[in-house]
Amino acid sequence: MKRVWMILILICSGFLCAAQDEKLAVFWNLENFFDYVDGGEGESDREWSSTGSRRWTKTRFYTKCDAIAKTMFWIGEKYGRMPDVIGVAEVENSGVLYKLLSSSLLRKYDYKVVHYDSHDRRGIDVALLYRSSVYRKVSSSVTVPEYDAQKLSTRDILQVCLESVDGERINVLVNHHPSKYGGSQASESRRDAAMTAMRNLCDSLAVADSGIPVIAMGDFNDTPDGEQFRMLDGVLVNKADSLFRAGQGTIRFEGKWNLIDMFMVSGSISEKSAMEILQVPFLMTYEKKYPGLKPLRTYSGPRYIGGVSDHCPIVLTVY
Repeated sequence: MKRVWMILILICSGFLCAAQDEKLAVFWNLENFFDYVDGGEGESDREWSSTGSRRWTKTRFYTKCDAIAKTMFWIGEKYGRMPDVIGVAEVENSGVLYKLLSSSLLRKYDYKVVHYDSHDRRGIDVALLYRSSVYRKVSSSVTVPEYDAQKLSTRDILQVCLESVDGERINVLVNHHPSKYGGSQASESRRDAAMTAMRNLCDSLAVADSGIPVIAMGDFNDTPDGEQFRMLDGVLVNKADSLFRAGQGTIRFEGKWNLIDMFMVSGSISEKSAMEILQVPFLMTYEKKYPGLKPLRTYSGPRYIGGVSDHCPIVLTVY
């Protein structure tokens, strides 16, 4: 029994079977991670409140927090260390992340939050969590995609420069590109604008931070064979390509897996990094209409079913 407890302590410390120079990055679209208070900031804010149509109560919110934290500990056990950085999408504000960190067992760790409010119509943003014992934040900023010289009302691209305890720096980009809502062709210009903004940001970082590798993560709302990904040829290597060709995916629609969440990295770290899609057992449910497993959502239509997201989390290991 004593040995079992020692193993658990090592797992919770993030040191079991993990090389000290390895780094672990996670990205996860948390699907409508709203707080339960109507702050008067729009339709989504009203809908996702304890008095709104979703009946998004304090209990349901903290149940989701616990499931997110449980997933991070599951990842920690699988990889022998807790994630060093966690990129997230579809969070309402920094408050939900601070509640996540303070209310769950993640409070035992030293995660810090980087978040900026965007002008997204639904009030959802991207953010980054990082462990302050592993990294310090050098700088952070956001880039707003533009179309016809007009800034889009969509999620920002979050850029965070981190420096590890051994002095190595890395630029992390967190993305959530416009969806295909309204049709693929109708939304194509918005997705092209987001990818153009990311390409321009990578070019700027290459000039300003020459030699510092880039890790771009996010929900790109398209698969790796999408035309707009060609803008990144010669700039970033898409770590999702081989997984996509193997038929893997992060979201399941009408029985088919689609890979829209991915990591892209600088060529300098491409050969020493690997991406994996995680089908975490307690996050999955069996679908009868199209037989097979799929991620368990928080709601099915208007009905609360208690899951976290319709997206699987993804992991990048840098050796």
